[in-house]
Amino acid sequence: MSVNLEREKAMLPGSGLTETRGVNLSKVLFGASAISMLVSLYFIFIFAAEESTMRAAQKIFYFHVSSAWLAFLAFFVTFVFSILFLIKRKRIFDTYAYVSAEIGIVFTIIVLTTGPIWARSAWNTWWVWEPRLITTLILFFIYVAYIMIRQMDGVWDKKARLAAVFGIIGFADVPIVFFAIRWWQTKFHPIVFGEGPSQKGGGIEDTMLVALLVTITAFTILYSYLLYKGVSFENIKIKVDRYKEKLRETLDK
Repeated sequence: MSVNLEREKAMLPGSGLTETRGVNLSKVLFGASAISMLVSLYFIFIFAAEESTMRAAQKIFYFHVSSAWLAFLAFFVTFVFSILFLIKRKRIFDTYAYVSAEIGIVFTIIVLTTGPIWARSAWNTWWVWEPRLITTLILFFIYVAYIMIRQMDGVWDKKARLAAVFGIIGFADVPIVFFAIRWWQTKFHPIVFGEGPSQKGGGIEDTMLVALLVTITAFTILYSYLLYKGVSFENIKIKVDRYKEKLRETLDK
């Protein structure tokens, strides 16, 4: 058995007690995710005031912003665990970075989907080549490339090192996406909080702010559940690969 596989053994769940705790934590996170998402729907569609211009179409704002927050969070986690992997060279860190990047891509797709739907109501166009949209699209392609690196053939640790470097460098685009409308002139994306070069933040009505915070919290809990399940699934795959390699070595003797 290779040294890498021996190193993985300590990181994988093996005891019945660990598995039981894992199932309980999974149930808790799933229940918390379901309840928090239902609560957020109440705050979005019933509690929050309706915007005077876009009316009901504005409700997509909560999903759009929360998805963007979750994508940023997921890529930040990938950034942190990529650094930890390069320092410690433990596979569990690579697993967390990889799973978090997958989640980030999914929610970036949601951002890029809900954005044009909202834009159609707000700007009367599906897409414009303005700074935030362009940098978000670049962010999406950066982490798609990250996943493609992880899916290449070859020894996992070499792929993991290359992907980790890519994950660290790619995270530089996240603050660019966030500050794009504050650094460059734009007549489309509104600045809700803070100030930009062309306009001051418009602010947000109190009930809308509460609904947004509740929705962001719900999405964060959902992220925790998806990350936990994703890492558990990847650990099972690693275990299966380890057993396959052990069996192959046995048959080769």
